[in-house]
Amino acid sequence: MIGTAQSDGQALAIKGLSLEFPTFSGSIKALDNVSIEVGKAEIVGVVGESGCGKSVTTMAATGLLPKGRYKITGGSVSLFGRATLTMDDKELQNMRGKVVSTIFQEPMNALNPTIRIGKQLTDIIMRHEGTNLEDAKQRAHDILADMLIGEPERIMRAYPFELSGGMRQRVLTAMAFSCNPGLIIADEPTTALDVTVQAVILRLIQNRARRTGTSVIFISHNVAVVSQLCDRIYVMYAGRIVEHGLTRTVLDTPQHPYTQALLRCLPERLAPKQELEAIPGAVPNLMHPPAGCYFQPRCGEAVERCRTHSPQLSGSDVQQVACWQRGDGVRILDKGHGNA
Repeated sequence: MIGTAQSDGQALAIKGLSLEFPTFSGSIKALDNVSIEVGKAEIVGVVGESGCGKSVTTMAATGLLPKGRYKITGGSVSLFGRATLTMDDKELQNMRGKVVSTIFQEPMNALNPTIRIGKQLTDIIMRHEGTNLEDAKQRAHDILADMLIGEPERIMRAYPFELSGGMRQRVLTAMAFSCNPGLIIADEPTTALDVTVQAVILRLIQNRARRTGTSVIFISHNVAVVSQLCDRIYVMYAGRIVEHGLTRTVLDTPQHPYTQALLRCLPERLAPKQELEAIPGAVPNLMHPPAGCYFQPRCGEAVERCRTHSPQLSGSDVQQVACWQRGDGVRILDKGHGNA
């Protein structure tokens, strides 16, 4: 049945999605021909700097962007074989929570501060599962315990402001999994947490997803976090996918200069007292994006062709890159080398 962890086929298929935000000064081209696929029981990561379009992509796919504030200029989105861009509000509401759930970045904003945790959980379960209150309470108790939350009864009686940030994030994770959705969208769920709590939340998401066969799309600006969790990875820059492939392959032999730059910025890759590297320049203005490759103004390898023509993704089944200096017919970088 569509919407369960046992669904057959592809969980999410975003194909050539282009999106603009109209403003008085002109249109902001937030997404440009974005294609992302998530298979059954697969965990896929999407990484990139803040503002590159990671969250906008998934929000557009699930109908969470404010109506009338954006314009789809191309592409399609299919969720378990159902086109979401043409769904009305009622269809989208029925889909969210049961077919697809989202773990948001800041649980204090996602949870209602005036309603007890137990009621927020049971309301979702009763709405999508059609169970009575007692069964919903038991299910809420069990899912909280599964998130390694001690004293689930006390947590169900608590309000969100009475819990720590890590505990609220566990509750939000439990809420996302409570109706056994086929797909979980984890939108930077560990950004505001310390490293120890972050590791616990990541392991909970991964273990629950593997056990139930749930697909996950994990959004993050932290490449190190994605490397611990995901089967495949998409690297996004200024509304475009610039590289994707098997996580280990992309991280061990990064091809796009932007991917290489992201990896060089990781503190754990530096020797003691070595200065932390930063990517030079700034992200482009997407109201007036540069010609050719969007990364070329910040790229030390850019040639004339990069400034006039946009590269398309090319490569093998395990790794593809959108770069005139890489891809089919161009030599692959040796493992461990960041520059050509």
